[in-house]
Amino acid sequence: MSVLDIRDLHKHFGSVHVSNGISISVEEGQCHALIGPNGAGKTTLMHQVTGSLRPDSGRIVFAGRDVTGMPVWQRVQAGLGRTFQITSILPSFSVLENVALAVQAKAGSSMRFFRRAASEASLNERAMATLERIGLVDRAKMIAADLSHGERRLLELAIALAGSPRFLLLDEPMAGLGRSESAMLTDILADLRRAIPMLLVEHDMHAVFRLADTVSVLVDGEVVARGSPEEVREDAAARAAYLGAGGDG
Repeated sequence: MSVLDIRDLHKHFGSVHVSNGISISVEEGQCHALIGPNGAGKTTLMHQVTGSLRPDSGRIVFAGRDVTGMPVWQRVQAGLGRTFQITSILPSFSVLENVALAVQAKAGSSMRFFRRAASEASLNERAMATLERIGLVDRAKMIAADLSHGERRLLELAIALAGSPRFLLLDEPMAGLGRSESAMLTDILADLRRAIPMLLVEHDMHAVFRLADTVSVLVDGEVVARGSPEEVREDAAARAAYLGAGGDG
């Protein structure tokens, strides 16, 4: 059963079509990777799925419900979680407080976002469970600004997971990571992928080919190739458009 269906999506800015008839389906227990050169329209597509950008035409169906016209917060409440190319954390708050605030936002407990949310026992327990899930428990009391770049990426994932999402949108989670950090995050996502289906935008081909069940290659707003990682690796159009000439760039 498909959890996310993107159906014939179109978006243009002036004469430039950044989404030109894109259709993608992601089923339960699957990771669907979207790859392509810079400027292909990958992040614009993610903005449309999250609701921060409205498509000109087409439909986005999530968990059997048409969410095309829904605002961002309603999609989050429906179960869409997202990470970003650039980390979106509260640097002056502790790691635990960042995650507790995300739990609070989803649960709507006291909704006093600028109090120390991690002092509420129920929020604290759920936040700590999330940190344990991704291996950041020993950083719980650390100020987020003091984390390494790789740890900040993990914290951002923890914030997304804190809302108990039904689906994850991952926008270049490996961006800026070293080889060991990327391998660690890939291991974590590999453990998560069967429990939480994912749409992954990523330039790191090692991560893509390990995590993805299906890969779509996007060029100039159009899907030019789709298949298993092995099929895409051997696809002439995919190699000409992306894999052959730039590798993972």
